[in-house]
Amino acid sequence: MASETSQQLHPPLHFVLFPFMAQGHMIPMVDIARLLAQRGVTITIVTTPQNEARFKNILSRTIQSGLPIRLEHVKIPFQEVGLLEEHENVDSLDSMELIVPFFKAVNMVEEPVMKLMEEMKPKPTCLISDFCLPYTSKIAKKLNIPKIVFHGVSSFVFCQMIVESGKILAEQVEADDTSYGVIINTFQELESDYVKDYKEARAGKVWSIGPVSLCNKVGVDKAKRGKQAAIDQDECLKWLDSKEKRSVLYVCLGSICNVPLAQLKELGLGLEESQRPFIWVIRGWEKYNELAEWLLETSFEERIKERGFLIKGWSPQILILSHPAVGGFLTHCGWNSTLEGITSGVPLITWPLFGDQFCNQKLVGQVLKAGVSAGVEEVMRFGEEENIGVLVDKERVKKAVENLMGESEESKVRRRRVKELGELAHKAVEEGGSSHSNITCFLEDMMQLAQSKK
Repeated sequence: MASETSQQLHPPLHFVLFPFMAQGHMIPMVDIARLLAQRGVTITIVTTPQNEARFKNILSRTIQSGLPIRLEHVKIPFQEVGLLEEHENVDSLDSMELIVPFFKAVNMVEEPVMKLMEEMKPKPTCLISDFCLPYTSKIAKKLNIPKIVFHGVSSFVFCQMIVESGKILAEQVEADDTSYGVIINTFQELESDYVKDYKEARAGKVWSIGPVSLCNKVGVDKAKRGKQAAIDQDECLKWLDSKEKRSVLYVCLGSICNVPLAQLKELGLGLEESQRPFIWVIRGWEKYNELAEWLLETSFEERIKERGFLIKGWSPQILILSHPAVGGFLTHCGWNSTLEGITSGVPLITWPLFGDQFCNQKLVGQVLKAGVSAGVEEVMRFGEEENIGVLVDKERVKKAVENLMGESEESKVRRRRVKELGELAHKAVEEGGSSHSNITCFLEDMMQLAQSKK
């Protein structure tokens, strides 16, 4: 595959990657595995069988192309903490109460993972772990190899966290502080001041290497990224091809939070009344029986069939965002989605739900001037969504769409700004770009460490 030609710069290196079992954490970690393998690094990804199945398609293509990536399985003791075996991913959990035992279970595998790594050939030279898996620090220490933490959020968020560190789980903070360094899915030109500040806070061992999604250069990789899409790729592209340039609003509120039925109705009606073409992704469709009934009873799909395209489940997001017909993205402000929208040169309507998403909204709207707010002011607690009710009514949805997609001077300036940011993102990952150079610096650092231990 031309897009995945290994450069063989650092053949002796063997990195073991530990993605956290949540879709938004696993996808960028797999992208990182591919980026490093393209530089000649041998990669081992440690995960569970069910989670491997989520990215099997794209990794199979990568491995068949000759890149040195392999997978190892570990069994998580979910039953020991009262969870079912099928609870192998955060999006399979039914309530907030299960989050704590889930975190406990995924961090209870130090002994089997240690045994696994001791038997690996060639010997691991570096361990890259998600921030949510602090147990990996003990393994790196025992093996006397550097541990690199992967942060799937922006530098902007982590500068906030440094100020408010008391609110973060102490064990994760300790594991983070004692790690050798950090890699972040961002690029210097996007948030240069915050990258600089965070780098100073971490004594220089911070490498911004994003947007990692740009390793998906061909259509099939964009379509197969993540879980199996709930639509036919060709059908979706054909629909987009029929629309005018920058006329379509892409709507997706993430893969974890269950938006209340009443709010989904208001969102749908607001999109309809905006009179603009839209693609609306409703993930976790199997949970929305009442929404399906409402769509049927009100003939919603029939009414919007000329302008609206519903995806009931997982969507090929970067394939859609990179299409020239897409001119706006209504997003929950998860960092992956935020970065993918900006990378595609698409301005955003921000609709944060929880976690780092409100910080990302501030970065997008106030710092980057790359989006408009839908008006959400209340945090939605995972598992307690129905108690929140409607946060944005149909009129506010309609107004936000017009603010983003309209022809006001402010809208035009915003579009030009996001287009520039998208171009900078692509330059960052090209040879000589900031993120490409940072990967080189990171690998040189790891090489020097490995050689010093011979």
